Amino acid sequence: MSATILVADDDRAIRTVLNQALARLGHDVRMTGNASTLWRWIADGDGDLVITDVIMPDENGLDLIPRIKKLRPDLRVIVMSAQNTLLTAVKATERGAFEYLPKPFDLRELISVVERALSAPLSAPTDEEVEDEQLPLIGRSPAMQEIYRSIARLMGTDLSVLITGESGTGKELVARALHDFGKRRSGPFVAINMAAIPRELIESELFGHERGAFTGAAQRSSGRFEQAKGGTLFLDEIGDMPFEAQTRLLRVLQEGEYTSVGGRAPIRADSRIIAATHRDLSQLIRQGVFREDLFYRLNVAPIRIPPLRERTADIPALVRHFASQAAKEGLPGKVLDEAAMERLRRYRWPGNVRELENLVRRLAALYSQEVIGVDVIEGELAAAPAEAPVSGETLSGEGLGAAVERHINEYFVAHKGAMPAAGLYDRILREIERPLIVATLVATRGNQIKAAYVLGLNRNTLRKKIRELDIPVVRGLK
Repeated sequence: MSATILVADDDRAIRTVLNQALARLGHDVRMTGNASTLWRWIADGDGDLVITDVIMPDENGLDLIPRIKKLRPDLRVIVMSAQNTLLTAVKATERGAFEYLPKPFDLRELISVVERALSAPLSAPTDEEVEDEQLPLIGRSPAMQEIYRSIARLMGTDLSVLITGESGTGKELVARALHDFGKRRSGPFVAINMAAIPRELIESELFGHERGAFTGAAQRSSGRFEQAKGGTLFLDEIGDMPFEAQTRLLRVLQEGEYTSVGGRAPIRADSRIIAATHRDLSQLIRQGVFREDLFYRLNVAPIRIPPLRERTADIPALVRHFASQAAKEGLPGKVLDEAAMERLRRYRWPGNVRELENLVRRLAALYSQEVIGVDVIEGELAAAPAEAPVSGETLSGEGLGAAVERHINEYFVAHKGAMPAAGLYDRILREIERPLIVATLVATRGNQIKAAYVLGLNRNTLRKKIRELDIPVVRGLK
């Protein structure tokens, strides 16, 4: 179907490409490099579809959208922008844009969006403003752009979302963004980690319990479902949920109500469910430890968080962000030179964004120089035993015991069945001990008293190990 498409972009090359591509499809294309001409065309009633850039010489394209929707609510708007942050995607969607495309864009994808825009039924617009300069997610890589667009599409719904990704990728940040930019933002955000709750207490934690429901239940206690009323319930590490509790959760999702432990009266559930896992749920289903029907109830809208090694272009922005956060907490400000930054881009990052954050905090806490060079980075990364490529099972989040077992098996395989040299016990301990102590010192901001308490070590023992393992310390910190 032929249509008149209005294109506004101050980049002549982009206008030319769009003109050629859309004209080949039989559309009449009108192009301009400024917002005022675009608005004049719209006010005159011209055009069946608008494609507009955000930053133009005379006006921000996002500011045009509410005026367009007020004057011509049936006119669809596609927004393009090189300012490809989560906030841009959210603003475009909340102001009523049909779709947001980050630059550089895939021409085939844009054509597909144009076809959808010309044939899709109208949707109710909204001009509600989002004012949040503290973005919860950092990065402008194509992988992150897809996440921003998913959040923008889902924020106005109550659909269940399943977030998957390796440990340390920021699954809870995505869940919080869905809540903070969603229609339930005025309600509570309640999180529960299934892996951190004893199996026998899961149902009580989720659904609450009545007085006398079990030994020790001296009074009634509300569960996370009740606490999340009107808001969002985030079920982290859903793959570790006991099978019996999965059955009760499925009933809540199917029927919209639950009963507390020891209770009889049904309670209406009123919260959006967002679940997350680093585990392969399809494999758990095959093993018979995760319900397939529950998976489909949770996986209505899936979001995959890419590992950091798939978006290394975001590392400089993440480093600056974490260094700024560390400085706000009183740690010395640090800057990485280009060689050091390039070394970070080449690293595999098995611990993902969390590992990078810990590294930046460690650099701020333990090194005196203001500019960090590649030699320091090499030393820090050399202390991380996971620099070498690891198996997919490890990347999906195997436990420490399984990782050690795998490491030992590989050690014997490397010796081709021959008896290896003695000292494996001490070797494994050395590989674990140094990063364990360093990470604890960073988490306690160099406070050795707190670190010793957390580690369960005598303070003098900790000091001895710091000397033996050549762990740098900051002067003035205990």
